[in-house]
Parts: sequence; structure tokens; C-alpha cells
Amino acid sequence: MSDSQGRHPLLPNLDQSLVSKMLEKAGAASIDELFSDIPPRVRLKRALRLPKGSSEYEVRREVLARLGQNSTPPGSLCFLGGGVWPHYVPAAVESITSRQEFYTSYTPYQAEVSQGMLQALFEYQSLMCDLLGMEACNSSMYDWASAAGEAVRMAGRVTGRRKALIAGNASLQRLAVIRTYTEPMGLELETVAFDRKKGTLDAEDLQSRLSSDVACLYIENPNFFGVIEEAIPRIVEQVHSHGALAVVGVDPISLSLVKEPGAYGADIAVGEGQPLGIAMNYGGPHLGIFSVKDIKLARSMPGRLIGITTATADPGRKAFAMVLQAREQHIRREAAMSNVCTNESLMAVAAASYLSLLGKDGFRKLGEAIISNAHYAAKMLSKVRGVRSPHFSGAFFKEFAVSYQSAKSASVYRRLARKGVLGGYPLHRSFGVGAEAGLYCVTEVHTREDIGRLAMALKEAV
Repeated sequence: MSDSQGRHPLLPNLDQSLVSKMLEKAGAASIDELFSDIPPRVRLKRALRLPKGSSEYEVRREVLARLGQNSTPPGSLCFLGGGVWPHYVPAAVESITSRQEFYTSYTPYQAEVSQGMLQALFEYQSLMCDLLGMEACNSSMYDWASAAGEAVRMAGRVTGRRKALIAGNASLQRLAVIRTYTEPMGLELETVAFDRKKGTLDAEDLQSRLSSDVACLYIENPNFFGVIEEAIPRIVEQVHSHGALAVVGVDPISLSLVKEPGAYGADIAVGEGQPLGIAMNYGGPHLGIFSVKDIKLARSMPGRLIGITTATADPGRKAFAMVLQAREQHIRREAAMSNVCTNESLMAVAAASYLSLLGKDGFRKLGEAIISNAHYAAKMLSKVRGVRSPHFSGAFFKEFAVSYQSAKSASVYRRLARKGVLGGYPLHRSFGVGAEAGLYCVTEVHTREDIGRLAMALKEAV
């Protein structure tokens, strides 16, 4: 309980005398000055409207009532993608990650008491390198967006150049994070156009923008529209011919059927590990994948690497330890490669468990099921009057754009949601698609009946 002067035993910032001391230490005259770097347009211009305190039971009932208003799978059919995808999480993965040894651990700074976690992370790195066709993979980063931001920053550091090219058919959210990461280092971002019919990158526009000032090209394969960049080997060759690095973002599930980044010469491969045995969880936590083709680039890579060696007392026994961690801020301070200050190890363990359980044949069968379901869904939606499905002519994996002749994409999205179907993520005009369109995602969790229900709901929504 707080007293009449506003003090609180657990909330020292309610005590004005303590607030004054903290401001004095921080060198600020007021709370407003302390947060003056936050743009005024996004700041709340009034006091918080907080209700009176309630008992734990009352708060719990209130929270559960609010959560009950959410539309979530499997209660609602989910055909949404664009960064978080509906995939099945095997019960074995959840069982492994819930073990106390993994669930409660943080960064394994003390190798002598962290061999289990270190080995699990080493296995994750090994599996990802095999999947991506790369030489080194860290473990691990927040998500795809932060990995992409770090990759473009790294390309600027390694090449010493001041411009980065970004594919126009990449995720706008990831582009925003890349811009946030690169702006402080003065790296200029330039967007490369994409073919409005196929949905793939415009190679001619790329060629016109490549120069000796370009540090890298960031491209996604499949791209944000789910379209596969079939010409990516030639694109990477174009980039390399100008001394720039090729940074490729991937959905790891697509590598069950699509050629891996290392096979066509990508220098840095990033992506999102959420499809690999990690639930959607209201949008997080996620797993940022970050890998490099040339082992020499590993010293410029953010995050940490787990290495394998032998025990001093018993040379025949394997031992694991963190290596090259001096790249992080807890040792190098302001000279660190990155300010990564947390750990997604539990998510990395989930991904390693998932890949190990599926195996090579199971992983390929998963990809075949996804692409079969997605193409069946696109064909079913194409039969709906007033709909073009898919909108782009390029080959696609599990996501595809659908355009509407007379309906607004935002309206279609809302009408579908009212029918218990989550799908048709509105593609904003900033993408330059040239039509009202929505992005749909179909995976192994969707049945023919689910797809039929989607088609019927869309018929009523457009």
C-alpha cells in the first residue's frame, strides 16, 4: 500500500524525492526532458487513466475476459502470414523446450556448468548451416527483422561503402527495422523496383542502381508476396560483379523445396525461425536466423557462436564453449559489433528439436504438403467472381497475393474476420501492387475443408 505522500515499497519512481535524485544523476531537469528524444507526435499528452486497485482474483477475471475477445486458432481459421505463420508444433518440441534445464537458462557464460545448453545450441548452428548451405550461423537473434538490420549494417562495415539496395518486394516492416538499424551509421537505403506482373525483382532496375558505392543488396526469397525469385543466382552474380555483398532473407521452411542461399552464392543469409516448431504466441518471441558463407565474415557477425573442443582433463571427451563473444557489448562496450543484449536460446532449442524430429525426408514431405495446399487454395479462390488468384504470375511457395476487382482489401479483411476466417492481410498501396489485394498463407495445418470454407467466406466478402 502507498502512503499519503505517494510512496510505494516496490515502485520507487512514485516517491518524488527519489525521482529528483534519479533525475539529478541522469542530468535532466524533469521527466519530460528525460524523454525528450521521443517525438512529440507519438507521446501521450495526458496522464494515464488508471482504475483503482483490485484484488488478484478480480484482475485475473478481467484479463481472462479481455483475452476471450481475441480471435485465435484453432477457434478461428488462420490464413494470415506476412511474418508470423500458422504451422503445427509437435508435442515433442514443446516437451523438450519445457524441460527445466532449457526453460530457465539464460546466456551460458559459464561453460563448465552449461554443457547441455551449449551442445543444444551447437546442434542448432550445425543444422542451420546445413539447411542454409552456409559456413557459420550465430545463436541467436530476436527475429528476421533485427537479423536483416544487423546484416545490412554488417555489409556496410565490411565493405566500407555507404549505400544499401533493398528489394521493393521485401517486407515493409523489415525495411522499417533495417532503416532504424542503419540510419545512425549514415547508410543510405535505396529501393529496387519489382516486376508488377511476376512479382519478382526487376533485374534491369537493379543493374542501373549498382555501383562502387553499394555495400549490399537485401532480397527475400521467397519474397514478401510468397513469390520465388527464380533468377536469384543471376542477381547474386550481378551484385558480386560490383564488389557488393548479397544478403538473402528466407523462410527456412521453403528450403525444403527451394534452393538454399549458399548454393547460389549468398554472402549473408537471414530469416525467421518461427516456422520451425515455435508457436505464433501473439507475435513473439521469435528466432532471428543469421549466417555467413565465408568463415572470415564470422568475426564481423553480431551475436555469439558456440564452438566444440575437447576437455583438458579428458582429451577424448567433447566440450562446448562460447567463442568470439568479444563482439558483444558486455565485453567490448561501445566497440562492439552490435548491442544485442538478450538471448533467444530457448527458441533455438525448439528449432533444433523440430528439424531433428522431421529429418531430411520428413522436412521435404512437409514442404510438398505446404506447396500442394497453397496451390490448391489459390485455384479454389480463382473461381470466386471478382477475384484474381494468384495476383502475380511468378511461382510461389506458401503465400500468395489475391486481388479484388471492386472490393477494398481492408473491407474484405474485416468481413472475413467476422466470419471467423483470418486472412487476406491488406497489401498497402505503398507496395505499388497496382490493385486492391490481400496476402494469404496456406500451410500443412489447413485441410481441404478449411480451404473450402475460406473460398465460401471470400465469395461473400468481395
